[in-house]
Amino acid sequence: EVQLVESGGGLVQPGGSLRLSCAASGFAFSTYPMSWVRRAPGKGLEWVSTIRDGGSSSYAEFVKGRFTISRDNAKKTLHLQMNSLQPEDTAVYYCAPRERFTATQFSSWGQGTQVTVSS
Repeated sequence: EVQLVESGGGLVQPGGSLRLSCAASGFAFSTYPMSWVRRAPGKGLEWVSTIRDGGSSSYAEFVKGRFTISRDNAKKTLHLQMNSLQPEDTAVYYCAPRERFTATQFSSWGQGTQVTVSS
């Protein structure tokens, strides 16, 4: 059974930083691409970033240069370092063992972690 536990969210001022984590179990983590998606208040799921099993990564334009995705295969953990946070980054963030174009179609979501950017 796939289990995903996101953590690391919180309240931060504009310009601040947070580091999200996703602890994964129930599948061969190291062989899967992993993605972060988010859901802002009143909006649908939005792809944020993907890191592949080989280590290559992709980012949505609105986070390029600010967010960095990484993975620790030994610990089966995915991370998202978020810098220069803006109010529009406020959302619940989820991880998924999916590539970029199918990440928002994943169904076995964890509880997510809330990120609120506000002064």
